[in-house]
Amino acid sequence: MNNLVNGKTRIYGIIGNPVAHSLSPVLHNTAFEELGINGIYVPFLTNEGRVYEALQGMRAMNISGLNVTMPYKQTVIPYLDSVDPMAEKIGAVNTIVNEEGLLKGYNTDADGFKKSMDANNVNWRSTKVAVLGAGGAARAICYLLAENCCDICILNRTHDRAKELAKSIAPFSDGNIRALKLNEDTLKRIMPDIRLLINATGIGMGSYVGVSIVPGDLLDSNMVVFDAIYHPAETELLRLARNKGATIIGGLDMLIWQGIIAFEKWTGLQAPFGIIKEKISVVLSKNEN
Repeated sequence: MNNLVNGKTRIYGIIGNPVAHSLSPVLHNTAFEELGINGIYVPFLTNEGRVYEALQGMRAMNISGLNVTMPYKQTVIPYLDSVDPMAEKIGAVNTIVNEEGLLKGYNTDADGFKKSMDANNVNWRSTKVAVLGAGGAARAICYLLAENCCDICILNRTHDRAKELAKSIAPFSDGNIRALKLNEDTLKRIMPDIRLLINATGIGMGSYVGVSIVPGDLLDSNMVVFDAIYHPAETELLRLARNKGATIIGGLDMLIWQGIIAFEKWTGLQAPFGIIKEKISVVLSKNEN
């Protein structure tokens, strides 16, 4: 980073727990450098029960913008001065803009998913979709799918969480929405009709590297398979889907697009997708070694 940090440097960051693994500092600091903006982006580890204090600190120290990651995308909402209508409908905030001490919350995950689908020329609207998981990313994706007339099966190992998510997006949908318990029997029953499969769980990363949440024999060449995981770049689910001839999309594009949209809300400028993706890919490849 060649920007000189001085009294005019605008501060941005991310709150969550954990945050040490976050690629957002690479994304945003690359954008600042490429666009010649005097800004710096840092991770703020925020312990449970300290979210209100963190946002008060944002006001007090004039931090210009924050991203919000797990597990605080819903926790922050009561402490904001206003929430964008899309974020309110989704029920999760991942971006906060500080406008002269007034904090406004946004959700850029839904548009990040949309951008990644459209950039890969995927016909995702008005189709039959299975969404695995019911966390923050799943909420944003399901909201977008619901608004675009998709038939959605939400599957989660805790069935009540799937039912809660299905209920929350139902008012925005003209399609059929079902909440199902995530297990192999359910997958065997529904997968023959599914055209878009979305993994929004952590199965495939960390201690689950090499594990696929869906058996390979349930995948076929007519499917599009999206995995929100971005490290590894090709999860076991995506590997199995590729071997079956399916269209596969990893989570890195969504990660970058949601960050670019947040960056634009903070600065009014468009960050360079290609340069950012190249920089992040280098970091990820080093982490694999």
